Amino acid sequence: MKKDTASNNYAYTLIELLIGISIISIIFSIGFASYRDFSRRQALTGVTKKIVSDLRTLQQKALAGEKPTDCTTLDGYKINISSGSYSLYADCSSDIFLDTVDLTEDGVTLTSTPVNTITFKVLGQGTNLTSVETITITNTKIDKSTVITVGIGGDIYSE
Repeated sequence: MKKDTASNNYAYTLIELLIGISIISIIFSIGFASYRDFSRRQALTGVTKKIVSDLRTLQQKALAGEKPTDCTTLDGYKINISSGSYSLYADCSSDIFLDTVDLTEDGVTLTSTPVNTITFKVLGQGTNLTSVETITITNTKIDKSTVITVGIGGDIYSE
């Protein structure tokens, strides 16, 4: 800071201003990058919680034998998983569509092995699975993933 002796005023030099702006820009860039990564990790966590919640809802409806209004014979509730979305159905004599959840706007892909459809059978009869089902949720923007596991008896775990 320079002092103008004639008018007794203080002023910053151009170099001092440029250094100050540069430091603020660097701090802002680091903070923004950290926030963006945090936001993407939170989106992955949110999608995982949403899928687990939907799986548990289907499981509870199947355990209770809760029938949709258009259903005469309920066999269970199922989730059909594709790469960027999943659909929920009531498994009656013909499938009754409940909802589709699109995950492409979140930058998330789903992979389900060994099958793409999980059915929770009514009144505690378990699932249609012959082995443990693994649903992998991947956020392609940050290359991170989480795993949801569904057991033969309907146990649901997320990692």
